[in-house]
Amino acid sequence: MEIKHYQSIIEAVLFASGEPVELTRLAEAIEIDTDTAERLTEALMHETNARPGGIRIVRLGRCYQMCTRLEYASYIRKALDIRRNMPLSQAAMEVLAIIAYNQPVTRAYIEQVRGVDCDAVIQGLVAKNLVEEKGRLDLPGRPLIYGTTADFLRCFGLSSLDELPPIPQPGGEEMGETSIDGIIESSSADGAEESPVETAVGAAME
Repeated sequence: MEIKHYQSIIEAVLFASGEPVELTRLAEAIEIDTDTAERLTEALMHETNARPGGIRIVRLGRCYQMCTRLEYASYIRKALDIRRNMPLSQAAMEVLAIIAYNQPVTRAYIEQVRGVDCDAVIQGLVAKNLVEEKGRLDLPGRPLIYGTTADFLRCFGLSSLDELPPIPQPGGEEMGETSIDGIIESSSADGAEESPVETAVGAAME
């Protein structure tokens, strides 16, 4: 098959899916190796995103998804009568920040950092498909562990978690795992600037 024919197949699969499609599934569908499928899909993505139009292709880890461009969101809402999602609460943003920068984490870890019960907040993030269960720890009680989803990456406009922005500490240093509680406290203080997590998630959920 010609390259354009392969790319047309990939484009059709991404359009029909409506959800992120794993690279291995694309390779299996057109019966080629994964490396070749990745090169073809990357080329298709750059070509699609470079030309004018309402559609773009995004990479989410080892998955690809076809979606609309952000600048046309208001028109889509009008045409489809889609209600705007309620913005995330401060508590939800704090929990999402803890999970995003320390995943996979247990509910107990999140509650230890925040100092309050977080079950309802976590379930709310799961319902919004920003967070999902990643398995269980091999410990007494086998607690669930949580991590972020492909939708989380899409909302941030990220290809992978490696692209998450660092959260600065007072003094300009980047955040470490042990300082996240201090960052949350400072972001909750009156007059404090929003963290990158709060800014990005808040804007994406508007």
